[in-house]
Amino acid sequence: MPAGRGWFASRVFFSNNEFTGQRHFRAIDPQHDNIKRPQQTTRPHDERGIMYTANRETRDRAIRCAQWLTADRIIPYSCIMLILFAALLIVWGIVTDGFTSDGTARPGVDFSVFWTASHLVLQGHAASAYDAPSFLQAELAHFGAYLRNQPLPWLYPPTMLLFISPVALVPFLPAYILFSAGSLLCYALAVSRLSGLRAHLPVPRAAALVMVAYSAVCLSALFGQNSILTAGVAALALHLLGKRPIAAGVLIGLLAIKPQLAAVFPFVLIATRAWRAFGAAAVTAALFAAAGVALTGTGALHGLSEAVSTVRTQHFMLPSYWLASPTPFAALRLAGASVPVALAAQAAIALLAIAAAIDVWRRTPDMRLRAAALSVATLLTTPYLWHYELTWLGITIFCLIAYGLDEGWLPGDQVVIVLAWMLPIFELLNRLMKLPQIGPVVLLAVLFVVVRRTAQRAPRES
Repeated sequence: MPAGRGWFASRVFFSNNEFTGQRHFRAIDPQHDNIKRPQQTTRPHDERGIMYTANRETRDRAIRCAQWLTADRIIPYSCIMLILFAALLIVWGIVTDGFTSDGTARPGVDFSVFWTASHLVLQGHAASAYDAPSFLQAELAHFGAYLRNQPLPWLYPPTMLLFISPVALVPFLPAYILFSAGSLLCYALAVSRLSGLRAHLPVPRAAALVMVAYSAVCLSALFGQNSILTAGVAALALHLLGKRPIAAGVLIGLLAIKPQLAAVFPFVLIATRAWRAFGAAAVTAALFAAAGVALTGTGALHGLSEAVSTVRTQHFMLPSYWLASPTPFAALRLAGASVPVALAAQAAIALLAIAAAIDVWRRTPDMRLRAAALSVATLLTTPYLWHYELTWLGITIFCLIAYGLDEGWLPGDQVVIVLAWMLPIFELLNRLMKLPQIGPVVLLAVLFVVVRRTAQRAPRES
């Protein structure tokens, strides 16, 4: 036994379950039964002994923290949230006469944009998606009453148009159900495997239920958004990165359907010299973009620039957007800051988040911490973010939960995770409450938790 570990370390060994709040002991090695407990000694600890003692003290502090976010409670918590969400949906349907009342939003309303764009592609009019009058006319023709004659614009690149082109092969309602179900399946399987949370649950098969119960996932599915699918693709790419880097790179390249959500990947791949994944992502994104332009024609690029201008106008000038966008830019604009000041602050925090993600990826090979850092850094980097895109934050939440169940909770970890879990609900309701934008504060707190856990882990891996 290395010098300095002490009598207690030589006699008793803990299982991994000690960090979930339940201590178990293994049998003592018979060959050490005659070892006497040493008295006080002045012999100096060697380097390994010091590291062991420091890590054991850190873990003991983590164990002593109040542990109310335990493996046994995660499933009941998730069931409660799903029941509340279902009750909300039922009440919503009742008070709006089956979602037919004027002035009320309807389930799947955002999916109508994707279905209309797909219908145009299948009819041979892909370029019309980037002609605003033509697109809005087509949308009203199919969903005028459903949208209360308030059509939504197409604000996506040609890669997204190529990606969703098969959607309108079936009518709207089954298409919405199939799209949502497929997205949920991808997200649940990918995040479950990436985080390893399934192994901690008393009922492993309930892992999918836990993933789906996350508030951002419920809201995104309700509105028919694509953020569940993009987050699922990102999680699957991270899961495959170590074993199948080419496949992981292809998946990363597919995120060209929403380029702002893939912005952090190149930095961490280059920092860790994951050249095969980086090359595969670059080639895939380039081919995907070329195929999208070939589908719509180069003339659609002008319409795309107009769509970007529309997004910029919403982003810069509409308080209703700032109330529901958890970005530093939105928070500062809501507080009265000018556009240049808000943009400067957004850029500074984006650089900080990218630097933190790079640092985490260099310090530890643990993919749970890497994925957690990348996901939250992605959300802090882009200035254009809606509440339903916080599905990406779910990657961070579930990876941190699995890590905490393995290693124990540090003070404040559980509170920050719960705040992150509730953030999508706050962002959704904040248009009514009109409270200050707290989203960036919560995201920065989550990033701090990831960096702190990585710094704690790094000495053990050195």
